[in-house]
Amino acid sequence: MFSHFFTLCLFITVKTSTVNEVQVHTVRQGFGVAIKCGQNIVQYGKNHFLVWYKVSLGKVPQYILRTVEDGTKYRFARAFANGHFTVSLSEEMFDLNINDVSEDDIGTYFCGIVKANVVEFGSGTLLLFQAEKIKWQLQTEMVFKDREYSTVQCSLQAVTESCSGEHSVYWFRHGSNKSHPGIIYTYGNRSDQCKTDSDGGSPTWTCVYDLPRSYTRHSDGGTYYCAVAACGEILFGNGTKVDVEEYNHWIVIALATSSIFNVIMVVLVGILFKNQQKGASNYNQSHINQAEDFDLSNCTAVRFTQKRL
Repeated sequence: MFSHFFTLCLFITVKTSTVNEVQVHTVRQGFGVAIKCGQNIVQYGKNHFLVWYKVSLGKVPQYILRTVEDGTKYRFARAFANGHFTVSLSEEMFDLNINDVSEDDIGTYFCGIVKANVVEFGSGTLLLFQAEKIKWQLQTEMVFKDREYSTVQCSLQAVTESCSGEHSVYWFRHGSNKSHPGIIYTYGNRSDQCKTDSDGGSPTWTCVYDLPRSYTRHSDGGTYYCAVAACGEILFGNGTKVDVEEYNHWIVIALATSSIFNVIMVVLVGILFKNQQKGASNYNQSHINQAEDFDLSNCTAVRFTQKRL
């Protein structure tokens, strides 16, 4: 299959501007379905080759088949040449038939024309299963603090008679500064995280998915959404808001610096006060000594003389 696909990629350019709207076709598992090629493609393709492609979610486009020679014959890619797919080919139609539809057949099918090594696609057909009774819910809002492990959890509960195959899980986050949610994580086949219970008649399976992500920064906050691709449908859950309380290290540093500065100021004020008291004491002692010296000098200047009688 890949050899056919990459051979086409080497020699053919896809003209995506010709793709019109995608039509939706629902079908029950085990039934057959005919996917029609648009009349405009069939009419313009009489003098060119016609092709069918399949696009599945999360996979590269798959080349299914193309007409050969004069357009009255066709050739399947090896992966699709198993009798599961057939073609209704005439001058007025180039329809792709799928027998006994299964979950592996879910995807978007495109019919196109190969003109001068350029593929021009018409409208596509999205093949889905008919809606199943599916109920699911996400955990309520939680607050995540720095350095504490927590997780966002998505729970899916389904009651179905026919859908029990693999499914994929997608996580989206809508930040406060972004206009649209962005995908942040994807799983492949996550059926191993499901439990099945058939006691009530119809199989009931319950799946729980955890988002493997840490929440340590303020930028990790936002509204998280879980989406599950199963049973030919993509199911979106309600959002779970995550608030991250992140400690601001700059505030801690500022407070510590301020405390140290206050201690230094108290010590300096104490030293200045002590020095001031010591200076005042020395000044008073100096004045007392000067007064005593002055009295003594005055006293020594007095002389007594004896008078004869």
